[in-house]
Amino acid sequence: MFNTIKNALKTPDVRKKLLYTLILIVVFRLGCYITVPGVNNFELAEAFNGQGMASLIDLISGGAFSRLSIFAMSISPYITASIVIQLLGMVIPALERLTKEGGEEGRNKINRYTKLLTIVLALIEGLGIYLSYRSSGIFMDTGFVTGATVVISLMAGTALLMWLGDQITNKGIGNGISVIIFVGIVAGLPSAVTTIWSLIFGAGAFSTTGLLIALAIIIGAILLVAGVVFVQQAERRVPVQYSKRVVGRKMVGAQNTNIPLKLAMAGVMPVIFASSFMTFPAMIIQMFIPDIATQSGFWSVIYNFSIATSTSNVAIGYSIVNAIVYLLLILGFTYFYTYATFNPAEVSNNIKRNGGFVPGIRAGKPTTEYLSSIISKLTLFGGLFLSVIAILPMLLRFTNLNIAFGGTSILIVVGVALETVQQIESQLVMRHYKGFLE
Repeated sequence: MFNTIKNALKTPDVRKKLLYTLILIVVFRLGCYITVPGVNNFELAEAFNGQGMASLIDLISGGAFSRLSIFAMSISPYITASIVIQLLGMVIPALERLTKEGGEEGRNKINRYTKLLTIVLALIEGLGIYLSYRSSGIFMDTGFVTGATVVISLMAGTALLMWLGDQITNKGIGNGISVIIFVGIVAGLPSAVTTIWSLIFGAGAFSTTGLLIALAIIIGAILLVAGVVFVQQAERRVPVQYSKRVVGRKMVGAQNTNIPLKLAMAGVMPVIFASSFMTFPAMIIQMFIPDIATQSGFWSVIYNFSIATSTSNVAIGYSIVNAIVYLLLILGFTYFYTYATFNPAEVSNNIKRNGGFVPGIRAGKPTTEYLSSIISKLTLFGGLFLSVIAILPMLLRFTNLNIAFGGTSILIVVGVALETVQQIESQLVMRHYKGFLE
């Protein structure tokens, strides 16, 4: 990896893209410290308790939510909009045709619909944030003008983040939205280091027990990173043989190749989708019932169930049921995202059309069933792995440890880092061939 970065810095085009990405990251981090107008910063520090859905949003936004900055909502509305559009694509024929047969124009239309829905969801979420904290005294004025200014500022911040993500994707290195999430999570790393340091020298004196716990956390994190890298890079290679065929006026010889099927084909997106899906009901409920956390009844049950993913300030029963639902959602989104990006029937038809076959398997429908069987088994293992990693922080919350940099964070950070390094390598290979041809 270090050699890849070293070579990238030596290549002018790739270096320019890296520098462009770095500048946009700096813009993102600066925006995290620009508080929306009309906020009393002294009251803000006391009003934010880092519990419930707020802790998840604050983790992704790199601390912007706890400061109520213009990037307080981060790109969570965009993630939710992506989920909704992809789910609607399964039930609305017109959207399904755009996704599968629309080509570049279809993808642009889907992207436009996603952004429009993002603005609508940002409006709803911005209203929810304002109404939730209006009675806490963090706003200097609770009139209509202040509320409109706060909501519009939050919406503008989300729109700006979408634009930054698009610019990173098109002109920089890596997937822009993933890079923004990556930077937001990494920004919380100093806090995790401080927490570990306080275990060893908590009360101003050295603690042997704290040292052992800190070593256990560090070793566990290293093993977790190694496991994530192994699963992200692991792949099942399906052999494919192509017979001799005539291409133009030439006879092309037989070829042996393979189809690489990754163990975690969906990457970290199922975890991000499931987290947003779980916490969205709490955001809607809190928008209409600001003091829901102190109430009881049906909506209180739904609220506590929704926030149990990211807080330990609920009954253990909520956390157990929430963990089960969270696991099932991750599995479901893993299957959904995998089959949305890999179609066994389409791959089988392409193999058959080019005169190829899988050894021991007949071309056509048997090949489709064979590939579907492999994908199903790989996806099940990958989904279970993602679920275990995501649920680990929920188990740690019942201890005295308060490590913000948990399993989900490591999963996202490692996944995005690997994806970005692979894109840098592809850029270097492309540049090498261009230089050779020139």
